[in-house]
Amino acid sequence: MQDRLDDPSKRWKFNVNDLPERKLWDDYMTAYQDALSATSTDWAPWHLIPSNHKWYRDLVVSQIIVKMMEKMNLQYPKVDWDPSSIVIK
Repeated sequence: MQDRLDDPSKRWKFNVNDLPERKLWDDYMTAYQDALSATSTDWAPWHLIPSNHKWYRDLVVSQIIVKMMEKMNLQYPKVDWDPSSIVIK
């Protein structure tokens, strides 16, 4: 937090009201972990994504999406007519 005060371009991020809240950090982390544990399921899992580097964040998210889509075994819908019976000129 000190860096936000020391750097004029970051001072807008500082809020005096955050100082007393820092004492509650452990409680916030416990509540956060409880919420994730209670709501993450095999069917709808939570993924914690590191976001310090945008390129890495994007890589991790794309890998998760690809993995989930592969598990879905997606198929094109079947048509109930013969596509070879239609010729478009």
